[in-house]
Amino acid sequence: MIDDAVLRTTLDRALRRGGDFADVFVEQRRSTSIAMEDSRIERVQAGTEQGAGIRVVCGLSTAFAYTDELTEAGLLRAAETAAAAARGGADGASIDLRERRVGEQVVAIPPDGVDMGRKVELLRAADAAAREESAAVRQVTATYAEGIQSIIVANSDGTLARDRRTRVRAFVQAVAARGGEVQSGYEAPGRATGFELFDQPVLTDAAREAARRATLLLDAEPAPSGTMTVVIGNDFGGVLFHEASGHGLEADHIAKRASVFAGQMGQLVASPLVTAVDDGTLEGAWGTLRIDDEGIPTQRNVLIEEGVLTGYMFDRLRARQDGRPSTGNGRRQSYQHIPMPRMTNTYILPGESTVEDLIASTPHGLYAKRLGSGQVNTVTGDFVFAVTEGYLIENGRITRPVRGATIIGNGPAALRKVDMVADDCGLAPGTCGKEGQAVPVSVGQPHLRISELTVGGTRVAGVQL
Repeated sequence: MIDDAVLRTTLDRALRRGGDFADVFVEQRRSTSIAMEDSRIERVQAGTEQGAGIRVVCGLSTAFAYTDELTEAGLLRAAETAAAAARGGADGASIDLRERRVGEQVVAIPPDGVDMGRKVELLRAADAAAREESAAVRQVTATYAEGIQSIIVANSDGTLARDRRTRVRAFVQAVAARGGEVQSGYEAPGRATGFELFDQPVLTDAAREAARRATLLLDAEPAPSGTMTVVIGNDFGGVLFHEASGHGLEADHIAKRASVFAGQMGQLVASPLVTAVDDGTLEGAWGTLRIDDEGIPTQRNVLIEEGVLTGYMFDRLRARQDGRPSTGNGRRQSYQHIPMPRMTNTYILPGESTVEDLIASTPHGLYAKRLGSGQVNTVTGDFVFAVTEGYLIENGRITRPVRGATIIGNGPAALRKVDMVADDCGLAPGTCGKEGQAVPVSVGQPHLRISELTVGGTRVAGVQL
């Protein structure tokens, strides 16, 4: 996309008025999406975005400018803008860029080479699968999406790194209705891989699952409320740890003392059954990167080991301020944004129990098989999450489905009350938002049991609302 000599000149220009560090992030992103509603193709979108962001760091101050003009003139203008805002520190010096080579992503079938008709056929098959699952299904929305992002990172430390990231994903929502009751189910499989993801029937399976959940909820009874034992399902159940604890382990929150985990390094912050990691190297996982958006190779970071806090997630800037290496967690939404510490694939490791053990040893409680959206205070860890598929647990058995349940608590407190962890860890793709920037991540965990959690339901004092 850009010649190495131009990158070197741009860095020289960015630092010519002083500064301790400068980097250039060059990006080209090609994306395609196809949306089907009510068995008709409603929208096809395809486009290419490209540009470069230039950052100059001077002490604790950061100046940033970006351009969508990927020419030497465009880059130099952006470098001048960033340099003008960042004065002081060392004078610019000649920069010797040395490429840091990392492995390439394995993509068997590049999605941009697949005929549009095959992608449309995927959606038609998903639409049909959802409607075949239940006669109660009234509406199906299915979307296919692919993205290919190519980046170059060059900085004044001499780092030059490149990466090419291919991701494919699909979304299915099924709406079921009976009488006056309307419910919906949603699934969104995705991988950091090529079109080979769809060699298996992942989208039709997702469509059937979305339809099954929507139909199940038609017959579910209002959830009870109160304090009870809660078993949380695997894969997307990990969104609870991601939101209520993971963000509190990002180094910018720690530096601002805006996290309950600040000053807790080496302390017991969770049940000894809990070991949590952030691993950007998992092949094919949605949040996987060979390098982060600052050119640092991603790695496996153990955040909590057997309940003890062992690590935070750092980008280059926070690591530099803390006098330690980056953990490869510097990420940004695009060239128009500055990087910050972000999660990649964050999950709790499997334990030794089985799911059947967790259920059988619970006399009364809630089985939150699937979590939905939630709200979290990252400073305190307080959370509220919707349960999109839930069941009562009675006398050690899963019995009636319930709807309208929420789980309410505090992230660190909930981690300390984990008393059983199953052996079935799974990951699920998601999009993480932070300070207006969205990046792809995976969340994950095995089934785990929290001995005591507040459940907000819609059934009170024997009255169904």
